[in-house]
Amino acid sequence: MKRLLVTVALLVCVGGVGNAQRLPGDVVPSHYRITLAPGLTKATFTGEETIEVRVLQPTSNIVLNSAEIKFDEASVTSGGSTQTIKVTTDDKAEMATLALPKVVATGPATIHIKFTGILNDQLRGFYLSKTKTRNYAVTQFEATDARRAFPCFDEPAMKATFDIAAVVDKGDTAISNEKMVSDTPGPGENKHTLRFASTAKMSTYLVALLVGDFQCLEGNSDGVPIRVCATPDKKALGGFALKAAEQQVQFFDQYYGIKYPFGKLDLIALPDFAAGAMENAGAITYREELLLLDDEHASVAAHRDVALVTSHEIAHQWFGDLVTAAWWDDIWLNEGFATWMAAKPVAAWRPQWNTEQGSVMETNDALKLDALKSTRAIHAASSEATSPGQITQLFDGIAYGKTAAVLRMLETWVGEENFRKGVALYLKQHAYGNTQSADFWNAMAEASQKPVDTVMPAWVQQAGAPMLSVRMQCNGNQTSVELAQTRFFNDPQQLKQGSPELWQIPVCVSAGLGKAPRCELMTQKQQTLKFDGCAPWAYVNAGGKGYYRSAYSPELTAKLAANAEQALTPAERIVLINDEWALVRAGQHPIGQFLSLAQGFRNDRVRQIVQAIRGPVEYLSDRIITDADRDAFRAWAGDQFRPLFTQLGWSAKLGEDDETKSMRTAVLTGIGYVARDPRVMRQAAELARQYMKDATSVDANIAGMALNLAALDGDVKLYDEYVAQMKAAKSPEQLRRYMDALTRFRQAELAQRTLEMGLSPEVRSQDMLELLAEQLFNPETRNVSWQFMKAHWNEIERKTAGGLGFGFGVFAGAFCSEEEKKDVQQWFAQHPDPGTNRTLRQGLERLDDCVRMKQLQGGNLTSWLKQHASVAGK
Repeated sequence: MKRLLVTVALLVCVGGVGNAQRLPGDVVPSHYRITLAPGLTKATFTGEETIEVRVLQPTSNIVLNSAEIKFDEASVTSGGSTQTIKVTTDDKAEMATLALPKVVATGPATIHIKFTGILNDQLRGFYLSKTKTRNYAVTQFEATDARRAFPCFDEPAMKATFDIAAVVDKGDTAISNEKMVSDTPGPGENKHTLRFASTAKMSTYLVALLVGDFQCLEGNSDGVPIRVCATPDKKALGGFALKAAEQQVQFFDQYYGIKYPFGKLDLIALPDFAAGAMENAGAITYREELLLLDDEHASVAAHRDVALVTSHEIAHQWFGDLVTAAWWDDIWLNEGFATWMAAKPVAAWRPQWNTEQGSVMETNDALKLDALKSTRAIHAASSEATSPGQITQLFDGIAYGKTAAVLRMLETWVGEENFRKGVALYLKQHAYGNTQSADFWNAMAEASQKPVDTVMPAWVQQAGAPMLSVRMQCNGNQTSVELAQTRFFNDPQQLKQGSPELWQIPVCVSAGLGKAPRCELMTQKQQTLKFDGCAPWAYVNAGGKGYYRSAYSPELTAKLAANAEQALTPAERIVLINDEWALVRAGQHPIGQFLSLAQGFRNDRVRQIVQAIRGPVEYLSDRIITDADRDAFRAWAGDQFRPLFTQLGWSAKLGEDDETKSMRTAVLTGIGYVARDPRVMRQAAELARQYMKDATSVDANIAGMALNLAALDGDVKLYDEYVAQMKAAKSPEQLRRYMDALTRFRQAELAQRTLEMGLSPEVRSQDMLELLAEQLFNPETRNVSWQFMKAHWNEIERKTAGGLGFGFGVFAGAFCSEEEKKDVQQWFAQHPDPGTNRTLRQGLERLDDCVRMKQLQGGNLTSWLKQHASVAGK
């Protein structure tokens, strides 16, 4: 499953809350025969299923999962005898107990059930999705919601095969995991029954059934039929995703050495979908904006997002579907691998996108999460993977970003080919089965002949990430690079106290001597590397693929800054900037050291470097800067971003590469949103008006930014024009541009209108949370949004089914004062969010970090701006 990024701190996924318990395990399924008949008008469905099971020990009770299901009939057949059974449901535990009059002996048995259910509005289980013209019945089962569509053994290790059929209205079709094998009339005059081929052995959460008038573009790759499907009005927008999928299937076939493991591949865009995308075997589902685009007029960013999300989900067909984590505490074996793997086919297909540098930025995002005291280990503790709410929270930046970053570091250490062999061995050893953490690192150790099995446990089983303190000296024409490791924390006091964690760290060092980087395994708290010759500098994350922070001595930092542009690769420069900002956040370096470093990269034409600088500058502008210093800071920000903006201009030039087109948006954020350059703001307003008249007349890569900047000074008239344009949007990207821009209007009454619209039928529940999040994390609309959230809490909960499982506590991170903290704590104490306690702890910790940074760096920032008045005042 690909989670959708809403803000820097907020990721949305699906899931429920409640108290779960594991099934007894004395009865296990082998095959399901399921027929579902959705009623799209009444939002209900009927179902009938037969489950072939193996009884492992004699029992008079069979327990399976069920939620919001009414049992109409139930029987069990074993040894030629059929028993009608009594069913008792436990709504809280989401279980049903089938009580048998007679004990069932060990061996094969079949369970037959007729049932009814609801097509809910909570974007999980079997649910209703709507367009302006009709209803659709669609599914989303990960992690624990297959039980809302049919009674089942809803645990990932209980794999089985499935025969699925759907009874649907005439004129409608259905899509499931495998190819359709028959289409017969009835039952009834206005229905027809579609049956699908038997699936491979898979977990219940990977089952899919989608009913409506979907239409598809068709293609193929390596003999695999591939389709991209959508509602009829959006069918034509699937062409780019189809091309991406064709390339990716072929790439993965070759990389894994295992052919695509299912009979066909469909990619389906759904009007309502809480997650970003979901890797159902052979039937991947997506939010429309992450699959469909106007290929001719879409931005580079939209193309890149579609390609990467498609790659992530197709990678899952092997990692997650073919081989599945045995339980949710090891979800990293699914999600982390798909995240790590996603960039590889895209890099081969579109090398101009520099996906490796994007991966470095993703590593930084994971390191930021790992700097919190409330972070978790990659392998979750058993107590953290019990209830559906807890399980949902495991689909976080640790499972995705941290795991992917650790895998990239491991791949660099063992070598790309050895790593590929390890991956292939792991998949072949466990095909159609389930695994735990050790299964992966044992296969990798066997394939690489390196001690991966002793290195990986510390990275997987303990929380946090290391910081390497680095000193360098030269004696007798020999350079010594002295390294010391400790766990990195945002909290300076916690960092100073130290902690007992020890990692075995693959460290690659460049020593400025014109030689290839030297890679060694750091196994001690302190370790020294020797180099022949006196090195001018040393850099300890060569290639930028290490998962750790680097804290250089002051003199070494100065040397690296002076040589960075010529001596360091783009990835290494990105890491240098990100690490420096992290050290400022942790109170280890003064803010001026980061700002001075940033000034040295004013003309660096690497998109991610601009983003690495822009992010902290935007944070300072939104959170730290005082009103007294704001003009000086804006002037400095203008000087910081103006040189690149002058070079780039407003529109793409003939032959301009994709990265430059994308970089223009990052630069505009700096000079427009942060610096509020008057000329830029005026031009943005003109472009916004032009875009509303003719969307094709404005560079797609800056259209969204122009709308956002125009909104900052926009009035009611412009707001109304945006709303009208949003309702008439011709593509998901265009809709998103206007929706995002509405959250940028600063007037309280307009912010209130946006939130009220979010609760109306005009905005889908999946988008309501994004509107709320954007306005809460916008300092100019935060207060009105927080008051709105509290005043409309029950409506927001109903609209979003309790927050779609991500946890409202993340919103605590939007605030930055002790007074606000008291208010937030009091509110969530009175309105607890079951199963999401860590999310609230992390939100409060981010709040504390912001307060502490104001105290530690606020005065330094004022002093630095005064000392650089000649720069800031230009």
